[in-house]
Amino acid sequence: MKTLKNSISLGVLFLLIMPLALFAQVKKKSKTEKVEIQTSAICGQCKDRLEKNLAFEKGVKSVSLDDETKIITIEYKRGKNDKEKLKKAISKIGYDADDVPADPKAYDRLPDCCKKGNEPH
Repeated sequence: MKTLKNSISLGVLFLLIMPLALFAQVKKKSKTEKVEIQTSAICGQCKDRLEKNLAFEKGVKSVSLDDETKIITIEYKRGKNDKEKLKKAISKIGYDADDVPADPKAYDRLPDCCKKGNEPH
């Protein structure tokens, strides 16, 4: 009988504590943030160049460029980077990033096939 009372007490205690633990996990803020930036990328070479170079930016966890929409999605650690810095980094690679135009010197270094006005290939 004593064992049954102890089991019931432990069960009730578990039912009271478990929701608190779950609430604490849900309440916790995500440590990463995702941003989407419109680029002037044209082809697979552009995709490779952007994804490779942005992977080395501070706090960046993942980078993916959608070939059709030319939107790059970047996941990064909160507090290590921000959208404006990432747009500048894209510009310094030679591509437009939303309202930030491509750095002229970096743009000139791009292969001709990756420059604006060319058809995707």
